[in-house]
Amino acid sequence: MTDWKLTGGLPPTTRAAWEVEFARYKQFPEWQQRQSMTLDEFKYIYAWEYGHRMLGRVVGVAFGVPLAYFWSRGRLTPYLKPRAVALLGLGGMQGLIGWWMVRSGLNTQLLPEKQRQDIRVSPYRLATHLTMAFVTYSGLVWCGLEQVGGQRAVKEGLAHAARLAPIARGTAFLTLVTAVSGAFVAGNDAGMAFNTWPYMVDDRDIGGDATFVPPDLLALQPLWRNAFENTACVQFDHRMLAYATALTGGGLFVATRAGAWTMLPVACRRFVGAGAVAVLGQASLGIATLLYVVPVPLAAAHQVGALAVLTCALGSAHSLAKAAGPAVKATPVGRLAVAGAAVAAVAAA
Repeated sequence: MTDWKLTGGLPPTTRAAWEVEFARYKQFPEWQQRQSMTLDEFKYIYAWEYGHRMLGRVVGVAFGVPLAYFWSRGRLTPYLKPRAVALLGLGGMQGLIGWWMVRSGLNTQLLPEKQRQDIRVSPYRLATHLTMAFVTYSGLVWCGLEQVGGQRAVKEGLAHAARLAPIARGTAFLTLVTAVSGAFVAGNDAGMAFNTWPYMVDDRDIGGDATFVPPDLLALQPLWRNAFENTACVQFDHRMLAYATALTGGGLFVATRAGAWTMLPVACRRFVGAGAVAVLGQASLGIATLLYVVPVPLAAAHQVGALAVLTCALGSAHSLAKAAGPAVKATPVGRLAVAGAAVAAVAAA
């Protein structure tokens, strides 16, 4: 789709209308790179983009309408009001950022110089779009958890929960950073190279040595560009961040079990246990996605896996913080925020 309207619109319904839309697409660099595309193939990629945009609008309505209703009924707490408005604003900005990202694939001058021979959206804009989605999702989850409430640990578990909460926060932060680095992997097609594990062997180097650290890690100048545009460096960074996330998530489970496990609230134990399972599954998905050269179903599952790990980490951090402090009473509006987070997860994936 080569244009964007705030309210959206219906897709073409006749062959003549599709031909007009296809002709518009042919004016842009992406078509000029892929001139063998048929009309049916164009309809396929159009449907994915159209569905994604309309789902984003549905998310806005699904959050905004209940928000207005609960606000008018006086059901929102002073804590939730500014945060709910901010989350609605983030959702609106996400649509604008999405179009800003798409535009970079329609104009080669908006792409890094390295990408102008292989047209795709700017990795910087793609990472911004994904980061906004994950930040909004995190805000929805956290606000939902705040409204649902939490339980305090029994006396023997208070200190244990206080020690564990920073580890859970670190896991959530590392998960977010790892997901953002994955956007640069996607934006640079870095998953299509070095399709070996645990070592990195460049597929272009027949008979090349298997190395843990690729030799051309810092090939670009200035050096900072390597972290965002160098295929080898981008994939290496994502691997290292994934290892750190897996170790932190697994370490949280081990540390929790090693202490006053039974003295912690059930919510803490469930989130921490689910997080350990999620991080193991996500690591396995990442390796499989790489070894099989990024098939779309595995890549999509890997992105959903990142949301699962992030959700468990946020739940662990929140429940452990509450376990170490005063108990919080639940409110009915919490269900709205949790439901909004679930819808946002589908849209982000």
